[in-house]
Amino acid sequence: MKELLRTTDPVSLSRAQAILQDEGIASFEMDRHMSVLEGSIGILPRRLMVADRDHFTALALMREAGLVED
Repeated sequence: MKELLRTTDPVSLSRAQAILQDEGIASFEMDRHMSVLEGSIGILPRRLMVADRDHFTALALMREAGLVED
């Protein structure tokens, strides 16, 4: 798996997951429950992971949506 996106913004993360799902690309959100350890203040970023074979396509979709920069 490769990291596609790292963010503290749950809206951006949700949008990215919806875009990937629409294209049939499976994704996995890591560090989702770290807020329990940090005290629920949202400073630790969550990571969105995709399979190695889907990374190139997924990255292109994220750039097109304005969720990642070059």
